[in-house]
Amino acid sequence: SKFIILCPNHTGRGAQVAIMSEGSWRTPLGDVPIDAELAQKLKEASPLFEEDTAAHQLEHSLEVHLPFLQYLKGNLSFVPISVGTSQLAALQEIGSAVAQVVKSAREPILIISSTDMTHYESADSAREKDQRAIQAMLDLDAQKLFDTVHGYRITMCGCAPTTATLFASNRLGACKAELVRYANSGDVTGDYGSVVGYAGLIVV
Repeated sequence: SKFIILCPNHTGRGAQVAIMSEGSWRTPLGDVPIDAELAQKLKEASPLFEEDTAAHQLEHSLEVHLPFLQYLKGNLSFVPISVGTSQLAALQEIGSAVAQVVKSAREPILIISSTDMTHYESADSAREKDQRAIQAMLDLDAQKLFDTVHGYRITMCGCAPTTATLFASNRLGACKAELVRYANSGDVTGDYGSVVGYAGLIVV
C-alpha cells in the first residue's frame, strides 16, 4: 500500500512545502520506508516540493498516523509532506501535482491529510466553528474551507494540507465526503471549558 501524507508545520522550521524522498521512519511497530519513486514523481510534478528534513524533525502531526497504518496495512510505503504555506495558489498547485501523480500511478495511492480542529475554546464554541469547516469539507469545496477557516478565525492547524488535499480530490473526480466522527478532548478529560476538536472524514 502507498500513501501520500500531508501535515501542517507547527514549528515553522524548514521549507514551506517540505518533502522527504529517502530513508524510513521508525515507530514502535518498526520502520516504515519512504517511497522514493513516488516522492521523485511529486517533485517532478511541481517545484514547490523541496527536499527538506528540518520541517519534519520536530513535527508530530504526520508520524502519529504511521502506527495505525502499520497495524491496518502491514507492508506499506509513504511520502511525507509538511505544508507550511498558507497561500491559496500554492495549495492549489500542491493539490494539482498530487492529483497528477496519483492519477498516473499503476496502483492505488491513498492521500491522508492530518489536522486537529478548533483549539482551546469551549466545547460549544468549538463545535459551532468546526461545523462550518466540516461542512466545507463535506461539500468538497477547498476554496470554501480556506475562506471559512480564515474568515471565522478557526484554529484548525491543518487547514493548509487539508485544502490542498481537497484540491487534489476535486482533480481526481471525488464525488462525496463522509463525516466518520466529530469529538473533542472533553469527551475524554471531562473538561468542556477548553477543548481541542477532532474530526475524521473520508473522501471518495
